[in-house]
Amino acid sequence: EQGLDHIAENILSYLDARSLCAAELVCKEWQRVISEGMLWKKLIERMVRTDPLWKGLSERRGWDQYLFKNRPTDGPPNSFYRSLYPKIIQDIETIESNWRCGRHNLQRIQCRSENSKGVYCLQYDDEKIISGLRDNSIKIWDKTSLECLKVLTGHTGSVLCLQYDERVIVTGSSDSTVRRVVWDVNTGEVLNTLIHHNEAVLHLRFSNGLMVTCSKDRSIAVWDMASPTDITLRRVLVGHRAAVNVVDFDDKYIVSASGDRTIKVWSTSTCEFVRTLNGHKRGIACLQYRDRLVVSGSSDNTIRLWDIECGACLRVLEGHEELVRCIRFDNKRIVSGAYDGKIKVWDLQAALDPRAPASTLCLRTLVEHSGRVFRLQFDEFQIISSSHDDTILIWDFLNVPPSAQNETRSPSRTYTYISR
Repeated sequence: EQGLDHIAENILSYLDARSLCAAELVCKEWQRVISEGMLWKKLIERMVRTDPLWKGLSERRGWDQYLFKNRPTDGPPNSFYRSLYPKIIQDIETIESNWRCGRHNLQRIQCRSENSKGVYCLQYDDEKIISGLRDNSIKIWDKTSLECLKVLTGHTGSVLCLQYDERVIVTGSSDSTVRRVVWDVNTGEVLNTLIHHNEAVLHLRFSNGLMVTCSKDRSIAVWDMASPTDITLRRVLVGHRAAVNVVDFDDKYIVSASGDRTIKVWSTSTCEFVRTLNGHKRGIACLQYRDRLVVSGSSDNTIRLWDIECGACLRVLEGHEELVRCIRFDNKRIVSGAYDGKIKVWDLQAALDPRAPASTLCLRTLVEHSGRVFRLQFDEFQIISSSHDDTILIWDFLNVPPSAQNETRSPSRTYTYISR
């Protein structure tokens, strides 16, 4: 009965792609319900809502314009989405293959620093890259044209760390006043200057009204951010015996790592000390924390994975030949950069499996920087990295030229953009 179509549509809308294909073959009535109900469109929309890879791909490939229409007549017919689905799957398989094989398109920004060369920190979004340089400046780049849009000056020392959101950029420096400067992200105007640490500010993180900073002075400062102009010191955390190189936090824990070889865990709500993670043989330069997992990199050349709740080291990754300076992970991969000039891509799920052989964990080593790798960030489609060689590199695993698809490294042709 056609009067029950809406019930059938609702039931069939829970099917995955394989089951939906099978349902189409049951009978003409089911095929009609699937077609008139636009169930292939709804399946794609469900994937875009729940999977960052699908969402990013929809925006980059342009088929997001055909989704989430209020009326069925606003878009293409069901057959369009029926044929689009396997193309999306093919695109995803190609991206995954490019990551595994190291195939990428490489773009290079030559920062052309005036005096001291080196790009210590960066962050990016779809429109821009913001970088902190050894020459004391912050440079904002157009992510498409790679032209330098704006240069922010004010620090009298190297810009060692930064983070921005839709309103502000917060930067930390090695300058003599040891400042964290808050800038308007749109105008570049200085909104606030915070003076607290006695030595260089090495790292900072802010989120949901809370900011945590750390310093060469061995301390961690916890700040309440009511607004860009109303930032007050809540608590100072002490306990490390050397410079605190990096911090990260969520609603439950603040995590810090130091040159004293330890990672310390603190309660975010009370700022009380919780536990110490011991294992690295030398100072720790970088870490990321999410859910129960902490991933850290050290001057002992190793990467360690930790369970924050029990303090256990889950895995040690070996392969870098010098200090591991920067590290990031998502649900699939760990990406690390080191003073050996190399970027390594690791299989996170395999690393968490104690049965997986160590030889299978490093998926690919990327070598293009001619100096130490200072910072990197990545998503499903790209890595963006910065180095002592005064460059920012964009490693694109989505838009790889067809000529490079049979290669196992980047295409030989790269593009160099010189800032003016």
